[in-house]
Order: sequence, then C-alpha cells, then structure tokens
Amino acid sequence: MTEAAAELRQFETRSQASQQLATDIAEMLQAGIDRRGRASLVVSGGSSPLPTLNALADLELNWGRVSVTLSDERWVALGDPLSNEAMVRRELLRGPAAGAELVGLFVPDRSAAEAVDTAHQRISAMARPFDAVLLGMGADGHTASLFPGSPELDLALSSQRLCEAVAVPQIDQKRMTLTPAALLDTEFLALLFFGEDKLDVYQQALQPGDVQQFPVRSMLHQDRVPPMTYYAP
Repeated sequence: MTEAAAELRQFETRSQASQQLATDIAEMLQAGIDRRGRASLVVSGGSSPLPTLNALADLELNWGRVSVTLSDERWVALGDPLSNEAMVRRELLRGPAAGAELVGLFVPDRSAAEAVDTAHQRISAMARPFDAVLLGMGADGHTASLFPGSPELDLALSSQRLCEAVAVPQIDQKRMTLTPAALLDTEFLALLFFGEDKLDVYQQALQPGDVQQFPVRSMLHQDRVPPMTYYAP
C-alpha cells in the first residue's frame, strides 16, 4: 500500500495560516452538507487552534446541519478551565456557528475508562467519514491525546473503537482520545502547529521510525487520507 503523501503549507503569519485553514474547513463542511445534508467536524483543544475556531465561527454556513466533536478531552468537569468542550463552546459555537451540534466526550460522574462506550456511541451517531479533522501537535510529537510514554498508547493506536481512555503520565492526567481508526476516517485531515521547534519535530516525524517516539507519525504515515499541514513560525 502507498502512503498518503503529507503536504506542508507554510505561511508568513499565524493569522494567515489560521484564516486559510478556517476557509478550507468551511469548504469541506459545505461539501458535506451538499452531498448528504449534514456535515461533521473534529477539532482539537489547546491554544494553537483558537484563531482557526474564531475565524470559522464567523463564516456563514448552515451550521444547524453541522455536528462538532473533539479529538480528545481532558477528564475534568465542564466548568473547569481545562475543559476542551467548554473551550469549543466559547470559541466556536457563537455567532453564525451557535446553531451547530456539539457532541461532547465527557460524561459526568464516570471515569474516562467507564465512559468509553458512551463516547463511542455518541461519535458513532455522527455523519462519517468526517468532513474535516483538525489536529494539533505538541513539541513531544503527540497529537490528540496520543502521548509518547502513555501506558495506553499501544491500545489507542491499534483499537478499532472510535475512542479510548488514556493516561498522560507527564502531567498525571486522565483523558479520552479519538483513535486513529476514527481520526483517519475523514475527507480532510489538517495538522496545525506553530514555531520552529515544532517544525523540527514534524520533520523528524516525517522520517520512518517508531510511532511510540512521535505518535503524530500515526497521522503522517498512513494510506487512508493525505495529511495537510498548516504551519507558520
């Protein structure tokens, strides 16, 4: 099988990269609405995607026909500042985009491990393949909550379920992450990151090697969907 070639799009500013990515995602969502009446989007948490989510929220779409979920979720209450769901509600589901449906991963009163089946069922009900998946990348080569050193990394990478509970030992935190089986089931796979340090990690991850070292390799070295990378210094 032939790998889907990764394409790196470099921009002069982070604002330009974010705006172009928002435009490209909106086009994919519109295509999904035109094709099947509904569209689905996966977005990442963290700080890098915020300008993209803000720009996307301002674009005119039939947002009532769009479902949004998260690539991963920190296992904290929705009122916690670390909640990705709360961030998406605040940064994306406003203005024209307020009518979109948010499919959350967090289940109150359950541990992440206890909530896997519920989260899997929620994602299963979304239109798939997803019309767009927006991922970030950490300086350690993680993406979503696929972290190097996580004791559940092997399970998450190989699982045929749409999500798995994982631990992030570096920060002693439990999370839910979509698996590659889910993330690669998409029409458009975007990887967004900023800074020369992350560009160096990305270039290392492009080389063949152990996925355990740089889990983002699971997105870059696969034959299902071409990864499109958006980068600015």
